[in-house]
Amino acid sequence: MPEKHTEPEVRSTVRSLLRLWPYVKPVRKRLFSAAAVAIAASCVGLVIPLVLKWMVDGPVADRDPGGVWLGALYLLLLGLAEAGLFGLRRWLVARPMAGVEASMRADLYRHLQRLPVAFHDRWPSGQLLSRATTDLMLLRMFLVFPLIFLVVNGTTILVGFVILLMQQWTLGLVLLAPVVPLMIVCLVFETKYSTVARRAQDQVGDLTTVVEESVLGIRIIKGFGRHRSQARAFRALSERLRGTELRKARLLAGIWGVITTVPELAIGAALVLGTIQVADGGLSAGTLVAFLSTALALRWPIESIGFLLAMSQESATATERYFEVMDVAEETDEPVGTAEPVSTSEPRHAAGSAGASSAPQDTPAPPDAPAPDPAHDTHGGMVFDGVEFRYPDVDPGSVPVLSRIDLRIRPGETMALVGATGSGKTTLTALVPRLYEATAGRITLDGRDIGAMTRQELRGLVSVAFEEPTLFSATVGENVLMGAEGAGLDELRRALAVAQADFVYDLPDGLDTQVGEQGLSLSGGQRQRLALARAVVGRPRFLVLDDPLSALDVHTEALVEAALRRVLEETTAIVVAHRPSTVMLADRVALLTEGRIAAVGTHQELLRTSAEYARLMSGGSDGAEQDAFPAPPTDGRLVPDVPAEKGRTR
Repeated sequence: MPEKHTEPEVRSTVRSLLRLWPYVKPVRKRLFSAAAVAIAASCVGLVIPLVLKWMVDGPVADRDPGGVWLGALYLLLLGLAEAGLFGLRRWLVARPMAGVEASMRADLYRHLQRLPVAFHDRWPSGQLLSRATTDLMLLRMFLVFPLIFLVVNGTTILVGFVILLMQQWTLGLVLLAPVVPLMIVCLVFETKYSTVARRAQDQVGDLTTVVEESVLGIRIIKGFGRHRSQARAFRALSERLRGTELRKARLLAGIWGVITTVPELAIGAALVLGTIQVADGGLSAGTLVAFLSTALALRWPIESIGFLLAMSQESATATERYFEVMDVAEETDEPVGTAEPVSTSEPRHAAGSAGASSAPQDTPAPPDAPAPDPAHDTHGGMVFDGVEFRYPDVDPGSVPVLSRIDLRIRPGETMALVGATGSGKTTLTALVPRLYEATAGRITLDGRDIGAMTRQELRGLVSVAFEEPTLFSATVGENVLMGAEGAGLDELRRALAVAQADFVYDLPDGLDTQVGEQGLSLSGGQRQRLALARAVVGRPRFLVLDDPLSALDVHTEALVEAALRRVLEETTAIVVAHRPSTVMLADRVALLTEGRIAAVGTHQELLRTSAEYARLMSGGSDGAEQDAFPAPPTDGRLVPDVPAEKGRTR
C-alpha cells in the first residue's frame, strides 16, 4: 500500500472521526464543558446587537447622554465576558487534547513494536513517521478547534437566525435564501477535498521516507557523489506535493469565495429592503441596526464553514491513515501450537549430494542400555521438522523460500548453515525466534514446539545477532544490556570480553558513551562486536548468529572466535557462515541449496563428498583446494587465519 497510493475508499467524514471517540471519552467532560462555554461566549456576542437596538431606539432617539454611557458600559461588559469565556474554553481543552495526542502516539508506537516483521518489510518508515507526527498533530488541532467550533458556529447560526426572524421575519427570509445553495456547494467541496487531502498526506509520508533514507545513507550519497541526483529526486517529490497543496488551496479558495460572496449579497439585499422599510415607517432604525449587527455577527460563523470543513476532512483522512496501521493484527503472544515432545518415529531424510541424512535415526534403546548422554540427546536441542516458509504477501501457490527442512541440532552442538546467496539461510534463522511464522512444519527447542510458547518466553531462550548490526541512540552499556533484562555490570563486562569489544573503555565516557543514531559513530567491526556482545550477555540457552564476524579483521576475528568457542560450549547454536574460519566454530555443517537441506556433515566430510560445498568454501574452485581447510581443532588452538580469509565468500 505505501509504495503505491490508491484512491481511498469513500467513507463518511463523521464515521471516520467517530473512531477517535475511545481516545476522547476519558476527557469528554472537559470537551463538552469547553463547547458549552464557547456556545455561551457566542451567544453573549449575539446580545450586543440587542443592546445597540435599545441604545438607538432609546437614549440616542431621546438624546439621553446618561443612557448612552450606560449602554456603552453594557457593551464593554459583554465584550469582556465574551473574551473571558473564549479564554476559558482554550484553557479547558489545551491540556486534555495534548494528552489525547500523547496517548494516541504511545498506542501507535506500542502497536508498531508488536506488529509482525513482515509488516515492517512492506511499509516505508517515512509513512509510519508521518502518521506518528503530522497526522496526530492534525488530529489534536481538530479536537482543540474545528470540532468545537463546528458545534459552536452551528449553534450560533441557528440562534442568530431565530433572533433575525423575531426582529423582522421578511428580512430574515432574505438572509435564509442562500442556505440551500451553500449546502450543495459544501457537499461538493467535501467530496473533492477529501481525495486531495488524502493524496497530500500520503505524499508527505513519501517525502519523509526520502529525507530519512538520505540522512541514514549520507555516506553512500557522498561516497558516490550522488547529492545532485538525490536532490533532483527530492525536488520532484516536493513539486508533486506542492502541486497537490496548490490544488487544496484552489478548492479552499473557491468555497471560501462562494461562502463569503453569497451571504454578503444577501446582507446587501436585506440592507436595501430594510432601509426602504425604515423610510416608509414600517421599521424602526434601532431594529434595522440590530438586524444588520446580528447579520454581521453571523458572518464569521458562516464564512468559517469552508475552513472548518477543510480541517475536518484533513483530520478524517489523518484518522483513516492512523487506523490503517492500528487495524493491522498484532503478533499474538498466545501459544499457537502444542507443547508435545518431538516424535521418536523415524525422521525424514534430506536428499543431498553428500548422501548424508539431516538427522540421526531415533531407535528405541534396549532395557539394559546405559543412560543417554545429554550432549547426544536427539530429543532435545533444536529441531526443524518438515519446516516450510513463504512470505505472507506472496501467492499461496508460489514456490516456498524454504521447503521441507528437516534438521536436528543436538543439545550443546553448534550447527553452521552454509549456502549460496539467496539459498534461505537468514530466513531459516529468523524462524527460530519467530520473527516470521513457519508456513508448515514445526520447530522445537528441547522438545517443545516454539508455537506453544509465548514470544516473551521464546525470546528469553533464544538470542540473536544479525549480520547487519543495529544500535540505538543510547549508551554502549544500554545497547548491550538490551540483550538481557536484569543483567548487571559483571555480565556486561563478560559479554564485551567475549566479543573482544574492549575498545569501549577507551571511548570518551566509557560504557556511558552515547553511540549516536544507528551507531554510525563507530566502525562496522565495532558495531558488529557490540551486537555480538548483546547476543551473549544473557547466557542464552539457544543462540542464532547470522554471519556475526563478517566485518572483523583477521586478527580480531581470531580473538573473537577463541572467546566465542567457550560460549558455544554452553549453548545450542546455529550459525550462518560464509567463510571457513566461521565454519570452524561449528561441530557440524548443513548445506542449503534453493531452500532445501542438501547435505549435513562435518566440514571435512562435506569437503570430500559435496562438490557444491567445496566450491563455496574455496571461493568458486572445483574443490581441489579442500585440503587447505583443516578439521576443527579439539585442543582449543586457533585455526590458521590465512586459509580462512582465502576462502571467504559472499
